[in-house]
Amino acid sequence: MKRQQVVAAVIQRDGLVFVAQRESGVHAGKWEFPGGKVEVGESPAAALVREINEEFGVEILVGPRLTEVQFSVTGKEYSLLVYLAQHIQGEYRPVVHCQTDWVPAKMLPALDLAPADIPVAAMLAADDGVGQVVGESYENDLSEVVE
Repeated sequence: MKRQQVVAAVIQRDGLVFVAQRESGVHAGKWEFPGGKVEVGESPAAALVREINEEFGVEILVGPRLTEVQFSVTGKEYSLLVYLAQHIQGEYRPVVHCQTDWVPAKMLPALDLAPADIPVAAMLAADDGVGQVVGESYENDLSEVVE
């Protein structure tokens, strides 16, 4: 069975990590790192830029991939690709989430997280907020992103 690729962004600002609470669906009420499905013919970085813009109305720059998590929901298999991302512009206005927050990395595991995000939160908390990758360059060719 082929796994559906999904992406998530770890967006940091002033030592805090951006999280959003699902409004509906299987994981309604759960907190998550925002993102969504990778469409056919779309790169993970382009999908992440598109999803964050659709869901929050902001632009991001996708950085290094932090981890990958395999999971399933109602019998469907997924592969979650988690990237460090940098806010470029825009004001966060949730469309499919009921609320958002900026949380210290150490506090992430205390949130009621969607199951796939739990190991990511643990990794970020243990590293006190991805300290060693913050200095890495942000480079991605998003030429296929439609404006």
